[in-house]
Amino acid sequence: MNTDYLGSDAPAMRVDLPSELSERVEFTDALTRLVADQVASNIFAFDATLWGAAAQPEASVRLGWTDVDPAARELIPAIDELREAFAAQGVNRFVLCGMGGSSLGPAVIAQWAGIELTMLDSTDPAAVARALEGDLSRTAVIVSSKSGSTIETRSHLDTFEQAFTDAGITPSERVVIVTDPGSPLEQQSRAADRHVFLADPNVGGRFSVLTAFGLVPAGLAGADIAGLVAAGTAVRDELALNTPTNPALRLAAAIYAGLPARFVLAVNEDASARWGLGRWAEQLVAESTGKDGLGVLPIALPDDAPEFDRVPASAVVVRVTADAGAAGAADAAADAGSGSQGLTVAGNLGAQFLLWEVATAALGRLMGIDPFNQPDVESAKIAARAALAELDGTEAATTVTAAGDVTVLAAPAGAAANTAAEIAATLREITPRDGYLAVQAYVDPAGELREPLERLRTVLARELGVPVSLGYGPSYLHSVGQLHKGGPAQGAFLQISDPGEEDLAIAQSETSFGTLISAQARGDRGVLIERGRPVLAIALAQRDTSVLEQLITEFTAA
Repeated sequence: MNTDYLGSDAPAMRVDLPSELSERVEFTDALTRLVADQVASNIFAFDATLWGAAAQPEASVRLGWTDVDPAARELIPAIDELREAFAAQGVNRFVLCGMGGSSLGPAVIAQWAGIELTMLDSTDPAAVARALEGDLSRTAVIVSSKSGSTIETRSHLDTFEQAFTDAGITPSERVVIVTDPGSPLEQQSRAADRHVFLADPNVGGRFSVLTAFGLVPAGLAGADIAGLVAAGTAVRDELALNTPTNPALRLAAAIYAGLPARFVLAVNEDASARWGLGRWAEQLVAESTGKDGLGVLPIALPDDAPEFDRVPASAVVVRVTADAGAAGAADAAADAGSGSQGLTVAGNLGAQFLLWEVATAALGRLMGIDPFNQPDVESAKIAARAALAELDGTEAATTVTAAGDVTVLAAPAGAAANTAAEIAATLREITPRDGYLAVQAYVDPAGELREPLERLRTVLARELGVPVSLGYGPSYLHSVGQLHKGGPAQGAFLQISDPGEEDLAIAQSETSFGTLISAQARGDRGVLIERGRPVLAIALAQRDTSVLEQLITEFTAA
């Protein structure tokens, strides 16, 4: 059992800044504003006026995350009871079907707790098939959707229920639903006699990690969710203080001080905090701030990422550690390569969750944006639905040109991309030197392409000298997709699709997962192109890694 939340005399959390940053007027002015405006206490007082009149209607129903303890106290016994009932039936394998915060939050908790929780946040046929191939006799499926209409999770649900039926298992006994009260999914699930947990409707998806969306999957899989909630609750009073020592206010002011030039957070977790928190922070911060041409983009990076050896002009290095009592953390961050731009966020996982949430809300106040809406997310969904109606499972209608093992689906006007050398040249041309490159991979996130994609990301970051993110579609659409379209116009996009070897039908549907993921890729790149973003989209030939290897060689040899 993970016990990093247990009490001690050490501080529960801390944000360290090097003197070069803490003495900058942009930081001190921002921190002074937050303290003077009593932002911290007003967040916990559910003050929806903090982000302006236009944001008030949304904010008034999105601050429930500031006090999760009462709901958790009622929820946890029901989770424990269902887990025990499953155990009595020999059910000990849990598959979570969720997108965005509904999957990223539970994934962090599972990694922290050292428990097995199978994540399905992809529509790639191979990824879905692998989840289905597990031992269904000991499997329960958790379907999490706030709206109850998310196309990915609804497709997963229908397909798993068909698989249970085919295996002679009553689906309602093995399906757990997490959704908002009154959603279509709740109504249908009550009628179908599924297990249903209702979440707080006053919490947005990206802030929902300590609500039912985070606690139900992790708790069923065996995490100590009571201890985690206790750790978050323990720091509420400190985070509500209107003082310059408030860690959340310090983090918000430090990030704001780097804007607009340094809008990328290069996030690294040290050995004490290998939780995957950076991926969760990506969706929290990017989706909350990436709008109106503004935004902050966290990118979770490994220890050996080139971004730490030579910090790009657009980046700030953030080091995450569990040890809030460690001395000299700012100096350690500088030693790690972050230099004058590095900062350290220290604390146990429960404290980290609430700290980052408060900091994100405070950052929205400083930036003058509504941190609780996502105005550009729906555009990609609409485009995907239109593409789904047109596609027959192939991308032939959208092909620009094809050569060898790669099909070019979209490219900037005048750009050549028929060979690996031409693709490399195009990427060098379209990537802003003061921005970032996003690699959007519509492939099996745990398949054979993952390793070469990670190596390609590293090579691109080193050779282009900019931060490079690697996101798997369609999952990233529910995370950083909002920032890609609504944030700073300083990104370039390399979209990589893979048709795979075998498709998989979606139960109770006339379409397939292969067609769905193709439509989602096509829809998102179409919206990006409409917004004037430079997009190079290529399709590989059925899990063929040769083009990726050629690209790595081209950049390495340059």
